[in-house]
Amino acid sequence: MSSGSNITPSVMPAHPPQREKTVHDSDAQAVPGPNRVVEPTKMTGAQAIVRSLEELGVTDVFGLPGGAILPTYDPLMDTSRIRHILVRHEQGAGHAAQGYYLATGKTGVAIATSGPGATNLVTAIADANMDSEAVVFITGQVGSKLIGSDAFQEADIVGITMPITKHSFLVRRAEDVPQALAEAFYIANTGRPGPVLVDITKDAQESDMEFSWPPVMDLPGYRPVTRGHSRQVRAAAKLIQEAKRPVLYVGGGTMRAQAAEELAELAKLTGAPVVTTLNARGIFPDDDPQNLGMPGMHGTVAAVSALQMSDLLVTLGARFDDRVTGQLASFAPLAKIIHADIDPAEISKNRIADVPIVGDVKTILPELSDQLRASFAEHGSPDLTEWWDIVNKTRETYPLGYTPTDDGLLAPQKVLETLSEIAGPEAIYVAGVGQHQMWGAQFIEYNRPNQWMNSA
Repeated sequence: MSSGSNITPSVMPAHPPQREKTVHDSDAQAVPGPNRVVEPTKMTGAQAIVRSLEELGVTDVFGLPGGAILPTYDPLMDTSRIRHILVRHEQGAGHAAQGYYLATGKTGVAIATSGPGATNLVTAIADANMDSEAVVFITGQVGSKLIGSDAFQEADIVGITMPITKHSFLVRRAEDVPQALAEAFYIANTGRPGPVLVDITKDAQESDMEFSWPPVMDLPGYRPVTRGHSRQVRAAAKLIQEAKRPVLYVGGGTMRAQAAEELAELAKLTGAPVVTTLNARGIFPDDDPQNLGMPGMHGTVAAVSALQMSDLLVTLGARFDDRVTGQLASFAPLAKIIHADIDPAEISKNRIADVPIVGDVKTILPELSDQLRASFAEHGSPDLTEWWDIVNKTRETYPLGYTPTDDGLLAPQKVLETLSEIAGPEAIYVAGVGQHQMWGAQFIEYNRPNQWMNSA
């Protein structure tokens, strides 16, 4: 995903993703997957890795074999029903696992050996962390007695990736394999999705152990909050009731939460303009008249000006990224902020929230809609006619467009517009990073979630 590529986004047939179930407070720390009971069976740690992945429901993995992970490749290739997709570089395995998560909703899995194999995953791990993608990275490590000795192809991959993972495990004993993998999948998929690294020593893979399933998970202190605080939801509803120029500022967290239906309900209830960031394209249909398009430095004039003139930003799963805000001091200067996000670290990180709501957007939005219905029934729905007159005038005066060519050659924007018309709403678009990515985000029409895959 190198910057500056000139390749246009590729198109492939649609396979609507089925997202994995979000684990809520009521069933916290339940082992992911089918959870069938497996009686103790003697096997090696390498066999336990493969068996654990099977029990977790994994059907596809991406990887490149090497010395420290070779013991795991024997059962993976000989006896497992898991499909292994061989790549030519470990970074490719990581990016493929990211795309797998985006396309299917299932946790991506990338496998690499120790040392250079593991460090080649770092770019993909960082990217998955920034874009909130559930991917488990499994790496081989030198023997446990060699750790710290600068052994052949030894690298402290746990230490290297600590700032860019939700969590990292170093497994030195075969008997710890099932628990580490079960916890890795749970952490990757709950709360804000993200990457988890499981580094497993070669002797742990080769040693014998008693495998049983499910393991007992022990994650003290890890309790993702999913339900928004009712007092904060009521405060948010009050601000929306009073607002004259509200905007729904929708980010990629809303996409990760699979909250398209809940967002549509809130948008229709409020009647407010909607802007969707790069990672949220398609979560609210482009053909809906309330959608002003993408905000920020590559966004539409209507979206940017609506944010700047607003008196209330209802921020849903967005992080006030610099590509959206520009100089924070001058961004939406008159707006109060409602900020709902599952990651408490994002709230008030860049812009102070007047009403912070920590929780799963999919859970928060129906609660907010219920509060608004009650408030509107008592006080009447806000009249946004004057606000929409301003917004629509801006949209009509400064439509998204480009200068047509006069040399007989096709403009890239025209190519993508035509591709969008021909491919229709069932197409999925995949882009790298660069100018072609911006053209793809601007000039292709997205009317359903998970239609647009790229790195933000």
